Amino acid sequence: MYLGIAHHLGWAVAITATADHHVADRRTVELIEPGVETAPIHHVGGPHQLHRTAEPLDDDALAALVADVRASAVRATSTALDELAAALPEPITSMSLRSWNADFPDDLAVQRRVPYESRADSVMYRQVLAQLARQRGWVIHLYDAILGEHATEVLREPRRHLGPPWTKDHQIALAAAVVSHQGGPSD
Repeated sequence: MYLGIAHHLGWAVAITATADHHVADRRTVELIEPGVETAPIHHVGGPHQLHRTAEPLDDDALAALVADVRASAVRATSTALDELAAALPEPITSMSLRSWNADFPDDLAVQRRVPYESRADSVMYRQVLAQLARQRGWVIHLYDAILGEHATEVLREPRRHLGPPWTKDHQIALAAAVVSHQGGPSD
């Protein structure tokens, strides 16, 4: 089984497909526990914070918040992946998710500055997904561009069989799973 992920801040669409691109499972999964800040760097620590009534957190306070958010993401995502794997008739062998720059800074003081602050939270979720997939022995495929000439056929066909919802997120997650099977770039 090939797992494709279309992630957002705090949740993702997960599509699991067989080698012949049959969708075995589609679901929305939680990537963070309820009530936890979904975007600590962008919303709380960065220059464009949403909570404008307070000053941005200092580096130490932001580091503590990010550590708490990351720990919550690990717990929630791990649970979601375990539930997904348990529901499938065959084991997952790979996970595909959107790539990020290999040289993305780890330093929170840098991450909270433009242009990194708008991407840091998203990168954190992808890193957590990749870490948890590796722990399960799954191959990681990172993608930028997806499919090619067969895109419309492969991505729209499941809606006829499964019915709604079949959104752009479902299509991206399926394409990610397909790319993993076709030997897309691996991490």
